[in-house]
Amino acid sequence: MTNPAIYPAIDLIGGKCVRLFKGDFSQRTDYDISPLDMAKSFAQAGAEWVHIVDLDGAKSEKTQQADLITEIAKHSGLKVQTGGGLRELSQIQRLFDGGIERVVIGSLAVSNPATVKYWISELGPDKFTLALDIQIDKNGTPRPALRGWQDASEKSLWQVLDDYSSTGLTSVLVTDIAKDGVLQGSNIGLYKDILMKYPSLDLITSGGVGTIKDVEDLKALKPHGIIIGKALYENKFTLAQAISC
Repeated sequence: MTNPAIYPAIDLIGGKCVRLFKGDFSQRTDYDISPLDMAKSFAQAGAEWVHIVDLDGAKSEKTQQADLITEIAKHSGLKVQTGGGLRELSQIQRLFDGGIERVVIGSLAVSNPATVKYWISELGPDKFTLALDIQIDKNGTPRPALRGWQDASEKSLWQVLDDYSSTGLTSVLVTDIAKDGVLQGSNIGLYKDILMKYPSLDLITSGGVGTIKDVEDLKALKPHGIIIGKALYENKFTLAQAISC
């Protein structure tokens, strides 16, 4: 298996790079660099991909920053996967027409699987990543969170993934909400379980990376990709270090 790809992250609010703490919009840090310049710096450091989230879109359930995201796709030199507020096939097609490589579908994949399965059948399974943000319930069962992490699904992560097995889906992005933006390590046990149960899925990990050792621990699992956000913005280590470790 090839070395896991590092996906540096750009979260957008109002056209600016931001980071949230545990997904809380009231606990937000803004960064001065423009999103396009940030993406270009990622490319210069050796990244091939960038993971972009339209947080305005995610909050309002209506994509709001497609123009900026397609500008990044056209001028950064990176392959872009992006999500946030995508609710219409026309919105998704517009992103692909603008040079986006792959779209990320979050809570809608849980709340309206019929629609998402239709999109996959229309555009192809390799064009989609399901982004499942997980809360671990008191019994230790991972459950996707809905509505901006405010509600937990009645379905388990395993039920959701099983439901998409017939679509040919190739990749899934999983975040443990309790780890996101905290910089204290990832949920290694959860990722081991996913890789064991679904060896044919390309797993992209997200949340918790705070040190190079965290990156090394994730790479040892051999996922398809590792998303890193806040640690890069807070200069815990460089993107080049993460790629080469």
